[in-house]
Amino acid sequence: MYNQILFTNILRLLDERNMTKHELALRADISDSFLSDLTNARANPSLRILEAIAKALETPLPLLLELTDLDKETLDELAGGKAPQSLPTGFLRISAVLTEYQAFRVRQWDQINKDSIRKQIAENTRKSKKSKQPFKKNISV
Repeated sequence: MYNQILFTNILRLLDERNMTKHELALRADISDSFLSDLTNARANPSLRILEAIAKALETPLPLLLELTDLDKETLDELAGGKAPQSLPTGFLRISAVLTEYQAFRVRQWDQINKDSIRKQIAENTRKSKKSKQPFKKNISV
């Protein structure tokens, strides 16, 4: 599944940057044939190669693996069932092109949502610990 996300993101970024696969291969110091195999899901890159590709695309490495334009149904199908989610229900991670002001506002919302998720996780952890405590029956004689 992650190979599909990776090569989808590489192809999208190549298109956005008006860059060819050959140019990317040169910038990342990898062969054209390996890059072709990678973008056709026939190769598994090492971390060093992933870092070189991310640097050549001027993109943080985590974005190559996490963000995707693939819809939920496609991701679920690729995962052979239900694709793992890194966020709680009701939250989405998106990629967008924004003005500086829009980005400022989105960063504010992002921080509010991260704080909310942290609180939810802490609350769920407390509830989980509480439910695992042995039951003590108070008997008076």
